[in-house]
Amino acid sequence: MNEYVKSDLVRYRGEGSALLFIIQYLHSRTFRWQVAFRLVNSHGIEKAIGWVLWTMNRSKKIFQIPRSTKIGYGLYIGHEGPVIVNETAVIGDNCNLSQFTTIGSTDGAAAVIGDNVYIGPSVCIVENVRIGDNATIGAGSVVTKDIPDSATAAGNYARVLNFNNPGRYVGNRYQAGARR
Repeated sequence: MNEYVKSDLVRYRGEGSALLFIIQYLHSRTFRWQVAFRLVNSHGIEKAIGWVLWTMNRSKKIFQIPRSTKIGYGLYIGHEGPVIVNETAVIGDNCNLSQFTTIGSTDGAAAVIGDNVYIGPSVCIVENVRIGDNATIGAGSVVTKDIPDSATAAGNYARVLNFNNPGRYVGNRYQAGARR
């Protein structure tokens, strides 16, 4: 199994077995989209299969994330609401994207999001900002400035609220290269 697909499966199910892959694939439109995304960005026969799945996938209107977007291991998209990500965004390992999330840019590069980041529902991340590792972005926030590592930020415009237990909503973290 492709390591990126396995990493996403671990985030959803806690482990990466073939049986759980089948169950998750059959029951989750979000996971089916992620499999197509991961495979179309792969190589060889996996890429060919990915092109077929990507072409047939009807969720491209719900998840407007271009194939060229750089996304690390262990992506978790909560719920099936729309998610829009600019192709220049970079998303780290073990990130949670909630419904109605927008990561965009009108001029130049979009955000760089660190590892183990939780982004709550209805968050808008604007332009070339950096969200540090282990950060939590609260629901409904508009992020226009950098958020440091291990911070919890919320509001319109988002500001750091505290550094108490950030990233606690990022469960089933995948360790790239680790045996599971």
